[in-house]
Amino acid sequence: MKTIKCECGHSNPFGTEICESCGKPLTNENSRELINMRYEGSAVRSQTYNKTIVDKIWNFFSSVKVGIWIIIVILIAAAIGTIFPQEMYIPPNVDPTTYYKEEYGTPGQIFYLLGFHNLYGSWWFLLLLAALGISLIIVSIDRGFPLYRALKYQRVTRHESFMKRQRLFAVSDTGISMDRVKRVLAKKHYRIKEDNGNILAEKNRFSRWGPYVNHAGLIIFLIGAMLRFFPGMYTDQTLWIREGETVAVPGTKTEDGQYYLKNHKFIMELYGKKDKEYSAALDKTGNPVPKNYQSNVTLYHAGPSDVVGAKPELKKERDARIKVNEPLSFNDFSLYQVDFKLNEFHRMNLKLENKKTGKSYGEIKVNLFNPKSTYDLGNGYKVEMVEYFPNFKLDENDQPTTENSVPDNPAFVFKMFTPETTKGETAFIGIRKNVEAADNKYKMSFSGIETKNVSALTVKKDNTLPIIIIGGIIFMLGVVQGLYWNHRRIWIQQRNGQLWIAAHTNKNWFGLKREMQNISEESGLVMPIDQSDEKSA
Repeated sequence: MKTIKCECGHSNPFGTEICESCGKPLTNENSRELINMRYEGSAVRSQTYNKTIVDKIWNFFSSVKVGIWIIIVILIAAAIGTIFPQEMYIPPNVDPTTYYKEEYGTPGQIFYLLGFHNLYGSWWFLLLLAALGISLIIVSIDRGFPLYRALKYQRVTRHESFMKRQRLFAVSDTGISMDRVKRVLAKKHYRIKEDNGNILAEKNRFSRWGPYVNHAGLIIFLIGAMLRFFPGMYTDQTLWIREGETVAVPGTKTEDGQYYLKNHKFIMELYGKKDKEYSAALDKTGNPVPKNYQSNVTLYHAGPSDVVGAKPELKKERDARIKVNEPLSFNDFSLYQVDFKLNEFHRMNLKLENKKTGKSYGEIKVNLFNPKSTYDLGNGYKVEMVEYFPNFKLDENDQPTTENSVPDNPAFVFKMFTPETTKGETAFIGIRKNVEAADNKYKMSFSGIETKNVSALTVKKDNTLPIIIIGGIIFMLGVVQGLYWNHRRIWIQQRNGQLWIAAHTNKNWFGLKREMQNISEESGLVMPIDQSDEKSA
């Protein structure tokens, strides 16, 4: 880590191309080419050291090309993630391991195996976001600190080579009123520094920090996005709750306990002919138009329990009506009405009958969500449930299986025991499909079914949103800061009975030249020549 000492006495970090203090070129001193003012010629670590493994890692992440490629890969991954729906948007109560293959074939299976079904929560996508954040931090440190140091230590009086090798440069005779020049520059909102009759006029230096403000905003935005995968920071889950049920609200368990919800009733209202504002639409379509979806619920809270498996003691918080766009909000959580299911099978009633006489020996009530293994009818009659298929179908080998745990098409395999058939008789019973041995003396038959409405609620909590919003605001401030202002400097020095004038801007040279023309006309200074035109000529 050597330093380079300039003839002005300032010690510059190794790799510095232009003295931070006087501006003397430390490399190619005798060259007539324009000075490369990028980062003020300061020593950028990534362009200076490349020996140790730390240097190589630093240089890799400080590369703008690497940062752009990381962004491109993230965008490509995000685009692929939209080909098929994310796991959160597939039908509830289905197994994603089989859903994507059954619905979309081999591409869907590959989509699932590569983790695109849960893209924004996959480990490799989080690594990409982390890599982008690391790249932004390293780039900001690598370029920002040297630039800050170079601008902080710059002198008013600059080296002769520095002046001559600026893009805009001119020499004029003395005799011009410096007070008049300063008034004109002040009128143009320049901040003026003087040293031994020399002038440094500067304005909009803050615009140089626009890209670094962008980086800071993006880093904060990425931190907010990644915090969504930390427990307690973000929740977005779906809760299907049937009428009469009391269930734990997913994602709401904290050190203080757990929230529970009871669904008393789901209500769906339709517009009728009495609703004048919709009568015309009803007459044209002939279809009912929904007016209201509503779940009448009670919110409970249970404190932490010291006994594992103990039934929670529920404390009523409040009653509420959850409607579309009218959520139930509590303790940073919100419950939204998003879907429903009318008349879902809940309990199926079956009778044990004698096949010849039709005499019934009792009825069993099968809870389709929590069926019993044995139903005792008394007097030596009982029924055992051998297998239960909530959503019955035949697999590739024509064997009975179930698509999911939702009882849309329930089917059972029973074993019936009676005083006459002590070894038991087996029967398969499903909707519109009963199969039993020909020599069976008894059978199971339907006697009724009970249904319930189901409400689908989305549980949302987002403590990361303020962080993401702050990051976005800071990013936009950086965009405005760097886009609408330019860092402009004008050096005026007295040398050998002449006035040397040089000017520089980090961008928008046309605007600077036009401003210099106005300054020249008002102050009497010579208009500097654009030396880049002479070089190209």
